[in-house]
Amino acid sequence: MYDNQSEKYKKQYGELKPIDIHKYMLIIGAKEVEEIKRLASLLQDKTWCHVNSTFDGGGVAEMLKSVVPIAKGLGIKCKWFSIEGSENFYSITKRFHNIIQGLDQQFTIEDLLETYLETNKKNFINQRIVADMTIVHDPQPCASIVHGNYEGKMIWRCHIDTSEANEMIWNFLLPYINNYDGSIFSQRSFVKKGIKKPVYQIAPAIDPLSVKNRQRSEKEGYDTLSGFWSKYKIDPDRPIILAVSRYDVHKNQETIIQSFKKLKKDKIIRDLKPILIIVGNSATDDPEGIEMYRKIQAVADNDPDVYTLLNIENNDECIGALMKVAKLFVHISTKEGFGLVVTEALWQGTPVIGSDIGGIKLQVINGKTGYLVNPHNIHSIVTFMKYLLINADEREKLGYNAVEYVRENFLITTLVKKYLILMRFLLGIDYPYFTI
Repeated sequence: MYDNQSEKYKKQYGELKPIDIHKYMLIIGAKEVEEIKRLASLLQDKTWCHVNSTFDGGGVAEMLKSVVPIAKGLGIKCKWFSIEGSENFYSITKRFHNIIQGLDQQFTIEDLLETYLETNKKNFINQRIVADMTIVHDPQPCASIVHGNYEGKMIWRCHIDTSEANEMIWNFLLPYINNYDGSIFSQRSFVKKGIKKPVYQIAPAIDPLSVKNRQRSEKEGYDTLSGFWSKYKIDPDRPIILAVSRYDVHKNQETIIQSFKKLKKDKIIRDLKPILIIVGNSATDDPEGIEMYRKIQAVADNDPDVYTLLNIENNDECIGALMKVAKLFVHISTKEGFGLVVTEALWQGTPVIGSDIGGIKLQVINGKTGYLVNPHNIHSIVTFMKYLLINADEREKLGYNAVEYVRENFLITTLVKKYLILMRFLLGIDYPYFTI
């Protein structure tokens, strides 16, 4: 295990310097900035730590790269630790992730005892985390609550959809979860039976000042992508349908491709000549990603109108620009804890066709920010794809609503604000208003 203040981290990722909360003033308003400062005022010099499984790749790492600097800027000592494990450890915890979300996966006693638990234990042999509040993210480091060396209030933060978690693996994790002082879920329906400690509801969020999420004009988006168009031989004048996510069985990219191929057969759509761009990144804690990417390429079957891309250059800038210039965004996961890519697309003013499951339902409001579909209903997906492609006024209306909805609910400042409220409660300063 090492932390974001170590020389190893700084050499690989750079230093996470404090961010002044006033930089968000034009986006969230002076009143909200002052409220966040008020909440932090009694937390000066308090220590707030985070523990997760990777410094790079995935939504948790992306959020922490903003949460930690903002907290520092508010006068809080904020640290971020990441556990280290073997390839086998990450393979096992990926199966944890899958089985918690309802897939049938196999484990051995050696997997659970000799790899998962032993890795959690080894990460704390020479490490002690002393903090007023520590948030441990997701299943990978969950067992560190008893195998670790902590001091202070401890909260387990679950970012995945546990509503249909396999009973065996849930019961395995439950004793560890109940050793924490509480747990956080993105929404009420994810909370399973057996949790004995307080449960809090806090939604994930995006940073509107990050390279990816800064708001840009459509012209700026197209200009930013000039090299991208050339490299992948993409005609930017054709309407773009965009999908961005990890290559993962739950992300359901296969159905997106099947829907698009059916859409192209429509006479009106044929004349518009749309293209489908699917972009994904690999992550150190997701060893199945490359294998799934190859499967999706096979489904695309060299269709000249389907682009399946992995780890594109200048990723954040290009993804943000693509989300701005795309006519619509599709995210039809079969399981989804939240889906920050949905938030990112909505923030760029792009309507979303999303599956009616998990955290996507918190963001895609039918007829307001996009449209919800059954993730396996190709007919519905095609219907809304066509509707949005041929109705510019509807796209503009939904896009405007989407930006304001994200501003009110899913920006990183709101996430920090809720964490501060929780920290004040845990330290006996306030009583929280968002317990489940």
